[in-house]
Amino acid sequence: MTLDAESLPDPSRRRRAPRIRARLRELYHGHSERAVRFRLTVIAVDLVMIAFFIAAPLLRETRAFLIIDYCLALVLALDLTARAFATDKVMNWLRRPVSWLDLFVLATLLFPFWLFNLAFLRVIRLWTLVHSEFFWETVGRRYDDTRWEDVTRAAATLITFIFVMTGFVYTSFIRTEGIHSYIDALYFTIATLTTTGFGDITLPGTWGRIISIVTMLTGITLFVRLAQALFRPYKVRFPCPTCGLQRHDVDAVHCKACGELLNIPNDDEH
Repeated sequence: MTLDAESLPDPSRRRRAPRIRARLRELYHGHSERAVRFRLTVIAVDLVMIAFFIAAPLLRETRAFLIIDYCLALVLALDLTARAFATDKVMNWLRRPVSWLDLFVLATLLFPFWLFNLAFLRVIRLWTLVHSEFFWETVGRRYDDTRWEDVTRAAATLITFIFVMTGFVYTSFIRTEGIHSYIDALYFTIATLTTTGFGDITLPGTWGRIISIVTMLTGITLFVRLAQALFRPYKVRFPCPTCGLQRHDVDAVHCKACGELLNIPNDDEH
């Protein structure tokens, strides 16, 4: 039995795949100027996508909604394909919760009307972006492990909660007493979260009261977390070699937990 030349695998194609994978890995994880510019572009597209997620309920009835939606779906599909191809093992990439969230976001973009009631969960992408090393190694390199990182993470968590809860209230209680638009849902969420309690918009029934309680308790907790990040004395991150305590005063000489002598690097940014 003989094999003709057309049935044999193309050697150039087999050599091309590792080169493409190496190039993508360098762009997503490298430290060159080209890699940083590429990741900045990816983050900028992510922020545009998140802004669209927040504004989607207001844009749903416009002609441009589907055009923007499917364009972002194409961009996200290309980004996820490139990220998967840049990893050593695709299955390990698929097992990550963040990957499942990204695939869910892609599904809501591909089927914007069928999955619209779950689309509010897409805003969680803001939380995953700001809490990722991809973000801090690119945008926040100067502010990594500083007070600004803590403040930014706390603010992103609060904003994510506000818009996730707003989307949940909007999809669950639209056309009930007081909730007639996305702005009404946002107004209710902010008023409840801040415990202002004007009372002009209330959610009906037992579930409405439970949601209000959860919003108030979680909102207070997140506000306190943000206030702590803003106003508490800053502590530098430096693991104690003996007890593992992570946070210490900037001028600490000994660990407060075990008394171990510390050698914290002197950094002007801290």
